[in-house]
Amino acid sequence: MNPVGRLIVVVLFDGVDLLDVTGPPEVFSLARRETEDAAGYEVVLAAGTTDPVTTAAGVRVLPDAAFEELSGRRIDTLIVPGAVEIDDRRRVRALTDPVVVEWVRRLAERTRRVTSVCVGAHVLAAAGLLDGKRATTHWSTARQLADEHPAVEVDADPIFIREGDVWTGAGISSCLDLSLALVADDLGEAVALRVARQLVMYLKRPSGQSQFSVPLEQVATTRRVEDLRHHIMRNIAAPLTVADLAAHAHVGERQLTRIFKTELGTTPYAYVESARVEVARQQLETSDATLECVASACGFGTVDTLVRAFRRRLGATPTEYRRRFRTLPA
Repeated sequence: MNPVGRLIVVVLFDGVDLLDVTGPPEVFSLARRETEDAAGYEVVLAAGTTDPVTTAAGVRVLPDAAFEELSGRRIDTLIVPGAVEIDDRRRVRALTDPVVVEWVRRLAERTRRVTSVCVGAHVLAAAGLLDGKRATTHWSTARQLADEHPAVEVDADPIFIREGDVWTGAGISSCLDLSLALVADDLGEAVALRVARQLVMYLKRPSGQSQFSVPLEQVATTRRVEDLRHHIMRNIAAPLTVADLAAHAHVGERQLTRIFKTELGTTPYAYVESARVEVARQQLETSDATLECVASACGFGTVDTLVRAFRRRLGATPTEYRRRFRTLPA
């Protein structure tokens, strides 16, 4: 069988996250091996020049080509990684280089399928490629993406989202999930599963699976909200109704709801449920506690309530989650 030519271009620039760059090529390389080269993938690392690029990890990577060299070639898949900066308060902010953004815009015109890995979604958004589309990014920069690009429908929950020929991935490690999904789209599920086995990945996670721990990592800007968050975690098994939380914060219930919306972008009820799922998730990973015990200890009351919350937040049942992510020996 003659290989089908599929040019995969990975965008490089200084400060890029290393795993964003190296993860997808490994998946495509294994796909070629599993199909005896019939996959036809050709991976090219491209940057503004062919000078070495220094990644965020300090590792230098040598580009295969400059962007200009690819301007005349038809690209099958354009993969755009991201870069971040972290301030002295440990707040994360995605970075975009206008020159890189412009080249991504140009290359996308000659590309069948455009994808971003992690905060690379900010580059796609700056290039206008996500306007009117639903997209995801790493949870830590989702609010920034929504604020800076109101034409983009940001959903910080799934690990990757496909909107036609535009794909966006959530976290750094989810670059493997996204790449496997691209392989499955090209070559079928059977090949993608063989590649997943070679990567020693237990399974391919579906696109709708949640990024875990998202709500608990949001940063509050007031001491009152920080106190409420700690109060919730310390009393996770208590009822924690809106009235209870309002009384603790010494405000009215309507004011409490406004505070949560403004500071955390959610409702008190939704935040409490997320906190309970987070604690339950940790117990399922690290203990042999029964679902009844977990439900009681986390304030869910019943196993049915626990199951519904897990399905809503994580796209999996507690039993499925434990089977996938358990850290104790079986």
